[in-house]
Amino acid sequence: MALTDILIRNAKPGERPQKLFDGGGLFLFVTPGGGKLWRLKYRFEGKERLLALGAYPAVSLKDARECRDKARKLLAQGIDPSEQRKADKAEKLARTSNSFEIIAREWFAKFAPTWAESHSSKIIQRLENDVFPWLGARPIAEIKAPELLAVLRRIEERGALDTALRAKQNCGQIFRYAVASGRAERDPSGDLRGALAPIRRENFPALTDPVQVGELLRAIEAFRGTFVVKSALQLAPMLFVRPGELRRAVWSGFDLDKAEWRYLVTKTRTEHLVPLSSQAVAILRELHVVTGKREHVFPGRDPRKPMSEAAINAALRRLGYDTKTEITGHGFRAMARTILHEELHVKPEVIEHQLAHKVPDALGTAYNRTRFLAERRIMMQQWADYLDRLKAGAQIIPIGINAQ
Repeated sequence: MALTDILIRNAKPGERPQKLFDGGGLFLFVTPGGGKLWRLKYRFEGKERLLALGAYPAVSLKDARECRDKARKLLAQGIDPSEQRKADKAEKLARTSNSFEIIAREWFAKFAPTWAESHSSKIIQRLENDVFPWLGARPIAEIKAPELLAVLRRIEERGALDTALRAKQNCGQIFRYAVASGRAERDPSGDLRGALAPIRRENFPALTDPVQVGELLRAIEAFRGTFVVKSALQLAPMLFVRPGELRRAVWSGFDLDKAEWRYLVTKTRTEHLVPLSSQAVAILRELHVVTGKREHVFPGRDPRKPMSEAAINAALRRLGYDTKTEITGHGFRAMARTILHEELHVKPEVIEHQLAHKVPDALGTAYNRTRFLAERRIMMQQWADYLDRLKAGAQIIPIGINAQ
């Protein structure tokens, strides 16, 4: 007689296990402890087999009958239901091991050591906050462009347009890594070109009027903060490197006798060489007396770490400058680029190489740390001398080198 839910619910455990049959090999195994387990007995290639279908009531009578019927269909096709279950489990495991999050973390672990810590932390936070919750468990090979776009739209909807674009770029890198490692067929992010709202990028505010620059330099000279921060403020316009590269500078990268500073560019992890003017060397020698026994040139409150990334901008605000509209630590780069070209008539390619920008030449070289080195040495000294004259309030007559 076929089972019913009432019969199953009323089944009481006995001293020995009981089997309540439903037909077609399906039965309920009632244990002495009160467990009610579904089992399916069948024969395959002349041998009796037993398949576990779960426990009641998590697996209802209806569910158990559906599993029995599916198993019988497989048997009719000459397929062993037990082996099919093993194959399905293995496939599910393979899909899980090739999920977007697992491959993304593998990609991140491989490449993060080549990035700056601040850059890598932003990437993993972006993925963990905005991508993994929706795509993390999905097999990477099954993710299509519309599904990725839906994730990026969520970011856009909160107004974080730049984050959406960067998330798309990171996802594209992960998909291409999966393709290269044989776990995906293609990168769907390429289909989203033009699908995201365009970003209106704003340049970092910078002072490019020589008179205003002179006023800023005099304000820096009168700065009453710590000696370390004042030294960084003095060097920032003189060296015009990225703020993070300046604050993380280590003494091992400097050769003050040769007047050189070598470090790895944050974005490209390529070595960059900064020729040092006599003024820069003088500032660094004074600073070496204070911090020379430490790793970092500009140590922070924790002497084992560099000063805060907000230190330069905070100092500029103490001097009365608006870092949103007038000048930031990054703005010293635009200041140097503009004035060196327009006032001192230095060739753009010389300036761009000193800024560690990629400047393809006739040979296809994107960036070469020694390119224009002799001219860059002259330029850096000329720039420091020019800044001294601006600080003194002298009338500047442009007499540039490398004139076009």
